Amino acid sequence: MKTVKPFVKWAGGKNSLIPQITKYYPYELKNGTIERYIEPFVGGGAVLIDILQKYEVKEAYAFDINIDLINCYNVIKNNVEELISKLDKKEKEFLTLNDEERQGYFYDIRAEYNSYKLKDELDVKRASEFIFLNRTCFNGLYRVNKDGKFNVPCGKYKNPTICDSINLRSLSKLIKNVIFEYGDYKKSEQYVNDNTFVYFDPPYRPLSVTSGFTSYTKEDFNDDNQKELAQYYNKLSLKNAKLMLSNSNPKNVNENDNFFEDIYKGFYINEVSAKRMINSNARGRGEISELLITNYEEQLKWNYQINSTLERIALS
Repeated sequence: MKTVKPFVKWAGGKNSLIPQITKYYPYELKNGTIERYIEPFVGGGAVLIDILQKYEVKEAYAFDINIDLINCYNVIKNNVEELISKLDKKEKEFLTLNDEERQGYFYDIRAEYNSYKLKDELDVKRASEFIFLNRTCFNGLYRVNKDGKFNVPCGKYKNPTICDSINLRSLSKLIKNVIFEYGDYKKSEQYVNDNTFVYFDPPYRPLSVTSGFTSYTKEDFNDDNQKELAQYYNKLSLKNAKLMLSNSNPKNVNENDNFFEDIYKGFYINEVSAKRMINSNARGRGEISELLITNYEEQLKWNYQINSTLERIALS
């Protein structure tokens, strides 16, 4: 199977970070002990896709508070051919238009998308609108206002790929056995046991007042929410599940900011380098470090410690 990639561009997406994140996967996932994988904030699903392609887990569950995103996953899983048909039609219509006509086409789709709420369990039409807007809007950004209306303007792409049929079909096969549920991350608790790996990718804590971007839904995710999530993380850790969580590193802007050290005290806090993939200012897309917080020691360090011990024994 050709390498599958996320079907949507998502702020905070982990596609570019996969090579680093994989180094921190628990050993039990790699040796087949882990039977269940859970993502309480699935977003673009880069880590989910990576794990499904590399490891055999018997069960997988993914959650998100964005109901339209979950609808897209379920449509891709169950109705991919109908979705491809609708996206292919939109792509052919859109690409024949000049710049001014494209603007009109985009805003007509956006107005239609904002005119109604998701009603059916599987809404193929709405999924096609969601993907079209994501592929053609400014910077591939998904953002809604306080009324829950998608408000990103039209982008200026010359030849956007609106219907990636090969990837959609491959993704559909890959996620056939994944359960996608709309809802808060706490819905995942009922599925967590000691043979589970849980990866959390919540809305990041802003590095500055202006850098906050949590409007994937009309709800915000503030410091109190981050602390509540840390309590939930600790609760799942007591179930002996393997846990990994991504977040921003406040020390990028304030080396004295110990927010995550305080709320995740007793866990392993690792740093990985990252690029900001979605930012309206190109100068704001440089290298920064992010945090990977685990309730187990990173395997490479563990292997190094074992090898060092073996070397000392051999020399003694």
